Amino acid sequence: MFEKIKELTLKYGCNPNQKPAKVYAEEGLPINVLNGNPGYINLLDALNGWQLVKELSEATGLPAAASFKHVSPAGAAVGTPFSDDLAKAYFVDNLDVPMSPLAYAYARARGADRVASYGDFVSLSHTVDVPTAKILSTEVSDGIIAPDYESEAMNILMAKQKGRYLIIKVNKDYVPPEVEKRTIYGVTFEQHRNDCKIDVSLLNNIVSKSKDLSESAVRDLLVALITLKYTQSNSVCYAKDGQAIGVGAGQQARLYCTRLAGTKADTWFLRQHPAILELEFTEGVKNLDKNNIIDQLLQDDAADFFNDDANWKSVVTKKPYILTKEDKTQWLTKLQNVSLASDAFFPFGDNIERAHKSGVKYIAAPFGSIRDDNVIATCDEYNMTLAFIGLRLFHH
Repeated sequence: MFEKIKELTLKYGCNPNQKPAKVYAEEGLPINVLNGNPGYINLLDALNGWQLVKELSEATGLPAAASFKHVSPAGAAVGTPFSDDLAKAYFVDNLDVPMSPLAYAYARARGADRVASYGDFVSLSHTVDVPTAKILSTEVSDGIIAPDYESEAMNILMAKQKGRYLIIKVNKDYVPPEVEKRTIYGVTFEQHRNDCKIDVSLLNNIVSKSKDLSESAVRDLLVALITLKYTQSNSVCYAKDGQAIGVGAGQQARLYCTRLAGTKADTWFLRQHPAILELEFTEGVKNLDKNNIIDQLLQDDAADFFNDDANWKSVVTKKPYILTKEDKTQWLTKLQNVSLASDAFFPFGDNIERAHKSGVKYIAAPFGSIRDDNVIATCDEYNMTLAFIGLRLFHH
């Protein structure tokens, strides 16, 4: 049963001083709030995230999940199984129920950038099941949007935040109007909503010498492109094994996007280094504290931090091995066959140079730069496969 309501009062707008605040739709809102009290940014994340996972699931035929923060995805993924090492890196190795495809999708989305995903808004393409809810029960999260919830999963989620966890049900059959509007400084903007379809046909124009485009690379490029469609521009996304592994959002220079996303992709892979996976955590330590220790362990000043016993003794049972620069460099050479997408053209080959450092093999990006030839030549230098797409994906 879906209750159609036309207006919903919010806690406040973007900031607590921005009151009153509400959302409304003359034809009825496509959401029901089942628990909690949403704020303005909560619903921006929820509605953008729902569009992403709905489209991603339709494009791949798999359950999809997104972890949103401040109107951009920290991670997005489809429900493909993963190794025991990734299960450990994602803190789901001791789950007391079998993983489901949806649970795999959310664990991947959350695990892409665990620092950014702290306090995320979760978007799921399918009915929330018990394994997914159990993963969420251990994470710090602000809310969730999904088309439905199993009764036991609902009970698990209702227990979060002392019963205040925000739970939203979305009408999966809702189709928004073709024209969308927004008001800024008293000025109303109007445009046809971005209903472009992202599918395999976008990848037909391969302009590099390498024509290799594996089935997994196609899937990963679709993940990256659909993620970018709902990411604040400028943006670049690295993807591997059915998930985003690095999202660079909202940067004024595209090279900054590529660097930022590449650094996140490197961090994602470094978290799978044996020295990290072998950490022995003190019994009862929360995921938040585990994550903070791992994040600090990967920083350049890790040695100074861990010289103070007070910084780590309550979280891990023994002082960790500090990865050297050489350790990190050697490990990152194993990161390969990564896919990368950009929401607009690359103006220079320097973006490709940076992408190569993080194992990128497949690229999808719009064309139109006066230096497209330089971008193609740089891809050819590294034997990358480059597909030029005739679609820009700016999102603001």
